[in-house]
Amino acid sequence: MSQLERFGVSMEGDLLKRFDDRIALKGYRTRSEAIRDLVRQELVESAWEQPNALVFGTVTLIYDHHARGLSEVLAELQHDHHASILCTTHVHVDAHSCLEVIIVKGTTEVVRRIADALIATKGVQHGHLVCSAVG
Repeated sequence: MSQLERFGVSMEGDLLKRFDDRIALKGYRTRSEAIRDLVRQELVESAWEQPNALVFGTVTLIYDHHARGLSEVLAELQHDHHASILCTTHVHVDAHSCLEVIIVKGTTEVVRRIADALIATKGVQHGHLVCSAVG
């Protein structure tokens, strides 16, 4: 682990109060912990701006499993990208709805293309890509 370095941050009192209230709700013990997480989040987002960066993500889908042929189409899309799909978890939400979480790895461009194809599939009721990166 790197050596910690200290630096000062100046901000308006009301902004600091709102920040303190927010980080307390999220369970941070110190402002430093919260600021480190904000910086890490910014760095992850910057990685996703580069089309060839190696990234990870989760694609969450909710769909009606009674929709004709939908399960097969989703499975086929995943097989088409087997090198980038690390794992899929399938949950039966109720008598009609399924939730899938698909863990993906690859370049930003490839991961976004896979997520877009899955989410745009006819019959998917909701889909969302959560982006992450290492380093």
